[in-house]
Amino acid sequence: MKRHPTYFNTMILRHWQGSIGLILTLAAGLVQAQTPPDAASAKAQQFTLANGMTLIVKPDRRAPTAVHMLWVRVGSMDEVDGASGVAHVLEHMMFKGTPGVKAGEFSRRVAALGGRENAFTSRDYTGYYQQIPAGRLAEVMQLEADRFAHNQWADEEFNKELEVVKEERRLRTEDNPHALLAEALNATAFVASPYRRPIVGWMSDLESLTAADARAFYQRWYVPANAAVVVAGDVDVAQVRALAEKYYAGLPARMLPERKPRTEPVQAGIKRLMFKAAAEQALVTLAFKVPTLALRGDAAQDADALALTVLAAVLDGYSGARLERTLTQGPERVADSVGAHNGLWGRGPQLFTLSAVPMAGKTAEQVEQGLRAQVQRIAREGVTEAELARVKTQWVASEVYKLDSLFNQARELGTQWAQGLALDAGEQLIARLRAVTAEQVKQVAAQYFGDDQLTVAQLLPQPPDKTRKPRPAAAGSRH
Repeated sequence: MKRHPTYFNTMILRHWQGSIGLILTLAAGLVQAQTPPDAASAKAQQFTLANGMTLIVKPDRRAPTAVHMLWVRVGSMDEVDGASGVAHVLEHMMFKGTPGVKAGEFSRRVAALGGRENAFTSRDYTGYYQQIPAGRLAEVMQLEADRFAHNQWADEEFNKELEVVKEERRLRTEDNPHALLAEALNATAFVASPYRRPIVGWMSDLESLTAADARAFYQRWYVPANAAVVVAGDVDVAQVRALAEKYYAGLPARMLPERKPRTEPVQAGIKRLMFKAAAEQALVTLAFKVPTLALRGDAAQDADALALTVLAAVLDGYSGARLERTLTQGPERVADSVGAHNGLWGRGPQLFTLSAVPMAGKTAEQVEQGLRAQVQRIAREGVTEAELARVKTQWVASEVYKLDSLFNQARELGTQWAQGLALDAGEQLIARLRAVTAEQVKQVAAQYFGDDQLTVAQLLPQPPDKTRKPRPAAAGSRH
């Protein structure tokens, strides 16, 4: 399905080349340009409706369009064992009708308005969106409110859509060795955290999932106090608020279930996973448990999370960064490709991952040693001020440029709400990133990359099954 990131893009864009001075100048100008002459018209505002639903509105009058999103703070992490995948299946079922809107009619009506729409499920949240001419906002708000409150479908419709989701799993996970490895790594790295389960669900769980399971999940979590409406575009705040009061505020309030913490226990030793799958090349992934950015009081934890994000960018944030330069180039190269990524934030625990595809003639052990050696080098020697300036500047530039998109503005606000963050979390993020020092990057490189919090996953290539026929695209899938 279409996936939009559960958190801010923590991999710094690779495209930004050139001198540090030029990029710094450009970024400074971009940050100034982020605030338009009429600052009040672009400031996001947040309200709480009488039934507990949140409304967030961000005017942007550069084009006569608007993005309307409904966010529900529920994802795969809120499932229980034996029913994995139900959040994603329910997302599909939300397009299957209400008492007044037949299955498929929602999408036809949005298209008739000149809009486009879709939905996405993550570990932390589920989202539904429409991008439409600004003058048609009332129609999509009425449609979405009806769907949120009155979703219904026959068991036969559920059974058909469940087959679509199963095929989606086959195509996107079971036929993809890297996706299979990532799934197995999460299941190994996490013990108590629900992040150990895949968003699409285990196939055995999908096989036994019922329409009653999906309806119960819907009744449990799709309540106004667990949802937010986000509108960005050529709109007036007062008018949007009036529309929200008309279409959303009257939806019946219900109690939000208590969430159990399900805290991940401290890992006390290295974990290793050898995973066999049909593939041409091996893959090695190292996953270290690291702190999560919260922006809610723990300044030391937040500083470490941001410093780890800068570290990931120094290692793999641009063409010719440290991992690429040392492991894939020159006579001592050991890998065909490399990567580094820091999870940064989410409702559950996060991982810092290092990965590489060994080149022909090199072993997984050599690649693992090479990846860890680069982090150890930074722990000993630190990073240069030029590296630090470069990746910070690229971050700021990417954050500013992405807000040229109305969709990204709405997505950012919704993601922040789902994480329990303030409206100005994006501004806080940039400000705190600017404050990260080279010494902090050196410290986190020394602190978080030992064996005790490490899970190593190795893909062992197997010959393809020649008797297996290629699968056609999943018919009827929305995503």
